[in-house]
Amino acid sequence: MAGHSKWANIQHRKGAQDAKRGKIFTRLIKEITVAAKLGGSDADINPRLRLAMEKAYDQNMPKDNVERAIKRGAGELEGADYMELRYEGYGINGAAVMVDCMTDNKTRTVADVRHAFTKYGGNLGTDGSVSFLFKHCGYMVFAPGVDESALMEVAINAGAEDIINNDDGSIEVITAPYEFVNVKQRLEAAGFKAEMGEVTMKAENDVLFTGDDAVKMQKLLDALEDCDDVQEVYTTAVIESQD
Repeated sequence: MAGHSKWANIQHRKGAQDAKRGKIFTRLIKEITVAAKLGGSDADINPRLRLAMEKAYDQNMPKDNVERAIKRGAGELEGADYMELRYEGYGINGAAVMVDCMTDNKTRTVADVRHAFTKYGGNLGTDGSVSFLFKHCGYMVFAPGVDESALMEVAINAGAEDIINNDDGSIEVITAPYEFVNVKQRLEAAGFKAEMGEVTMKAENDVLFTGDDAVKMQKLLDALEDCDDVQEVYTTAVIESQD
């Protein structure tokens, strides 16, 4: 792990996400629609919907788009009936990969996901084969140089579950999934804005990939990300930036 920079890899991942911004709106609309369908259209009593709306507004999605997605989910407007699917598998050197999808056609989705795994050196596994390697949580990362003691005090008082100090000076704040928005807002009110923040499935242990293996693993992850029905891809692999 010599020379491994957590911060450099976080920045690399953030840049990759920004490059796919066009697809982010489609994914967010699906998430809002399903959240409203399952838990109702009132964000005050539907924490999943509140999270989805917060993420949409963070991405500058127009309010009209958000409201239409909520109405579709609540049955007030016609629209596709999405189901949620999760696929688990293995990438290069056995790295764990978990793929969350929303689709109106399960047959198409599983074929696309299986094809991506097979084409790029991975294997689709069975339910539960890798999910135990991930933790469902809220996750925020703050840049090196932030006032560590002040950040920790606010985060702990706001209800954060864990705070991780990385060797490169960056700080990670972990929350319960549905406490993420509250902790994030409390931190922002105190002047601490995360460079990256999301509710995610966080790998319990990272596996660093470099060289040719890193290139191969990235191709698999990109292929999965590019599937139309894929919402999120989680992995234990950390791709060392080639910059």
